[in-house]
Formats: sequence, structure tokens, C-alpha cells
Amino acid sequence: MVPVRSKGLWSEALAMPDSPDAKQLGPVPGERDPLVPRRMHDSYCEITLPFASNPELLENYTNASGGIRTGLLMEHLDSLAGSIAYKHMLGPDVSSLPKNAGFYMVTASVDRLDMLAPLYPVRDMRLSGQVIHTGRSSLEVAVRMEAIDSDGKEETIMLGRFCMVCRDARTHGSAPVNPLSLETAEDHILYTIGEVHKKKRQSRAVRSLNRVPPTSSEAEALHSLYLNYGQDEQGGPSPNGDHERVWMGDTRLEKTLIMFPQERNVHQKIFGGYLMRLAYELGFANSCLFTRDHVTFLSLDGISFARPVPIGSLLRLTSYIVHSSTSESYPALVHVWVHADVVNLETGTEQRTNDFRFTWCKESGPALSRMVVPKTYGEAMQWLEGRRALEMGSEIRKLRKRP
Repeated sequence: MVPVRSKGLWSEALAMPDSPDAKQLGPVPGERDPLVPRRMHDSYCEITLPFASNPELLENYTNASGGIRTGLLMEHLDSLAGSIAYKHMLGPDVSSLPKNAGFYMVTASVDRLDMLAPLYPVRDMRLSGQVIHTGRSSLEVAVRMEAIDSDGKEETIMLGRFCMVCRDARTHGSAPVNPLSLETAEDHILYTIGEVHKKKRQSRAVRSLNRVPPTSSEAEALHSLYLNYGQDEQGGPSPNGDHERVWMGDTRLEKTLIMFPQERNVHQKIFGGYLMRLAYELGFANSCLFTRDHVTFLSLDGISFARPVPIGSLLRLTSYIVHSSTSESYPALVHVWVHADVVNLETGTEQRTNDFRFTWCKESGPALSRMVVPKTYGEAMQWLEGRRALEMGSEIRKLRKRP
């Protein structure tokens, strides 16, 4: 593992100049020598968390019900993805990041993290991953979380994808990454999967509701929602009496935190995995409040990292329930949108740094009797984004269940 969390003293970091002397920085990848193709397994990294055999370690990860804190595992996955990206760039034998490197790697987005099996009972966990696709300046990192029984039997618990990008340390513009050398049939399959993911990301960007209007079927679903639940402005039961209607704006739950230096990365910014954990825990709390019950994490449906979060800043995390439904498999499904904004103390304005999307469910019990309903056009677009995420998650779970 290449460490991506800073281990130096913050007092030493404060004494360093904000921008290092360009003359002291190393070359940008490919500037002096051709970029060396890397094999997929060159970037492979893994972390083992021996929960079953180490009670002291387990204590640090245990939640109130005796299970594992999923948000902490997400934090590790982000750290793992960063380590994999640097190992791909620097070579399989690298053990630490060079000082004053001419480039740096950042997480651009997390495409998905899907739970495939429960974390219970508590077992040893292995987190692993490798680069499976490269673009000109981007990498796709596939990660896996596996539970290991005492007899050595392994079960895949979670699969996910991180998109990492390479930046020039001088200009902060894009920098090229080492290409992949495909040697085995499995390499070609994984690379093809990465290519499919890339095209799907491009397709989703083109279809984004920030760019184009909803489809005819989506418009019809919105109109039906309006007719059934949206005409009476008062809160409480819906006009047809089958659900308790909850306006989307009333589901707002937020918290504001100081960003302390103990949570920084090697680039002296707040570590992205820490932000993932904060957003996850806020979204979980909001889901419990909405369903009035305990919920189970189902998927992380996407994270975008627009800009880094400075150390010492005030960060406001705001969450909304943007879609709720039931299905044959789950009596309750809720999709939560969390956004993070840095607050400017002088002007009071806020600047968006991250968007997070999560899905939680109830695995048993009565069907959800509450329904979130948008009031404004912007909320309606969020409702549709949540609907799309739930549909995609359902399709992925169906594919996993096929023999």
C-alpha cells in the first residue's frame, strides 16, 4: 500500500510554502521519458482487516448494533483506490510517494459501490483492487470487499469503481497516465468492462437532467405523482389517503463541521474518504428518520468531487430524501442526496465541493407508508435522478442473481 494519508506533522506543513518551487518539482509523466505500459496486476493492492481474530481492531469499527461501520470501510476503499492509482503510475515496487513529484492523483468520481451480501456475521475482511482501464489522463480502479470465513471460504460483499485523474503539479491541469499492457484473456475482459463503463458515464452525462429535459416516460411519471400526491399544498396524508405524503424540502437534514488537519491527505487537503464517511453517516441518519426504522445500506450510486476541501474550512453537509418506493424484494427503498459546500465566512456564500448519492432499504417488515413528493421543478429533477438510480441498482442486482 502506498500511503495517501499524511503522516507528517501539521506544524511542519504550515511552515512549508503554499506552492512549491517549480524548479524542485519532478517531471510530469511522459515529459522526459516515454510512459511505460503497466500490467494490470502491477497496480494490485489489498488491505486485510482481521475483525474475527482481533477484538481490539473490531472495537474501533463496531457500530451500535454490533456490526461493522460501513462508512469506515468506505473510507478505506477510497484510500485503497488512491494507493492503486499511484502504484500504477510509479511502478509495482513503490512503497512511498516521492517528495515534490511532478504530478498528483485525485479522485474525480465514484461510479458505484454495490452491496452484494450482508456484512454479518462479523468475519475477517479483505479489501482489494487494481486498475482495469486507462484513458489519456484518467484511470478506472475496480475495488472489491470480501469476507473470509475461519475455514478460508471467501464471499464477495461489495464491488465498486473509482475514477482517478492525474494532475500536473505545476499547472494543476491534466497530465498523461501510463497505458495498460493487456497480457491475458482476463485482462482483455476487464479492459472491455472499463471501456463500457466509460461509455456509460459519457451517456449519463449527455442524458443528465442538468442538460436535457426528462424523457416522455419520466414526464408521465412526474405528472402521475402530481395528480395523486401533489395538488394539495398542506402536509400530512395524501389526497387519496394511501400514503403519508412528505414534501422533499421537509426531509432536509444537515450538519456543519470544522475541517481539522488530522483528516488531511498527502496533498494537504481534506481526505476524500473522510468526506465519504461523513456523507454516508448523515444520509443513514436521514433514512432512519424518514422510514422511522433501521435501514440497511444497499448502494452508493455516485460521488462527484468538484474541488478539494481546504483544511480549516467550515463544511456544510446537507441531505435530502429525494425518492422513496417499495419493491418485491424490499418493503422500503430510499434514495438520499447529500451535497457538501465550503462556507465563506466573510460573505456567507457557499461553494459546492461534492455530491453524494446513496440508497438504503428495509429488508423486512411492513411496506413503507411514507412517500417523498417534490414541490419545485428542481426538486422534481432530483426525484427523477433518484428514480434513475433505483432503477439502475435494481438492474445490477438482477444481473448478479442470474445463474
